[in-house]
Parts: sequence; structure tokens; C-alpha cells
Amino acid sequence: MKNLTGALLIAAGALFVALGILGMFLPVLPTTPFLLLAAWCFARSSKRFYDWLLNNRLCGPYIRNYREGVGISRRRKALTIILLWLTIGASALFAVRPWWGKAALLVVAAGVTIHLAKMKAYRPWMRGPGRAEDARAGDAGGRS
Repeated sequence: MKNLTGALLIAAGALFVALGILGMFLPVLPTTPFLLLAAWCFARSSKRFYDWLLNNRLCGPYIRNYREGVGISRRRKALTIILLWLTIGASALFAVRPWWGKAALLVVAAGVTIHLAKMKAYRPWMRGPGRAEDARAGDAGGRS
């Protein structure tokens, strides 16, 4: 039974990673919650996959920043909100017919916007010493 549970957790973790990666490109699909779910699944089933996820250059920063409470960069926050409203707006105008469907999309977009606006802005130069983000921030002149 333990092997079956582990296999199911690994399969679920892989699905959540795939959804999280899609969320990096589709603003309507969240990235961080799926990656956190994947990390939870992998932590309970496979140390190898868990370590891979936390050290992956695409997925790792999302999980580390969330776990450490450092937030997201202002640039990423602004880009996410702009893309969110573009895609939700286009969907509400062209893809959804009932008024209540359009209203639901706009309520979701407003909720996500409020959540992102309240989220702490990540500043790479404020991270702890010895972090890779610190070195990159210093090379690029530091602050944006």
C-alpha cells in the first residue's frame, strides 16, 4: 500500500508541476499554488523529486520565495496584473456570453489583483548573504 501511495503522490506531483509551468505562461492559471502542491506531494513520496523541484531554476524560486515570505518582484507583479486583465478582459468580451459568466470572470480578476497588490514586493538586494539572487542583482546594478 505504501508503494501505491508513493506512486500516486509522485504522479500527482508531476501533474501539479506541469500545471504550475503552464501557469507561468497563462495568467489565469496560478503558478505558486500548483508548485506548492507538487512540493508537498514530492516531500511525502520522493526526496529526489523534491530536491529537483526546489533546486530547479524555473520552479525553485517560486517555492523558496513563498516559503521565505519575500514576495514577488514589482516587475513580475505588474506584468502578471496586466496579462491577467488582458486575458480575462478578452475572455469576458469574446468567449463568454452570459452576463453572470462575465461578472464572475471580472470578480476573479479583481480578487487576484487585490491579492497581488497586497503581496510583499520582492527586492533581490534585500535577500540574505550568499544567495544567487544577490550576485545577479549586484551584477545588474542592483535595484530596479
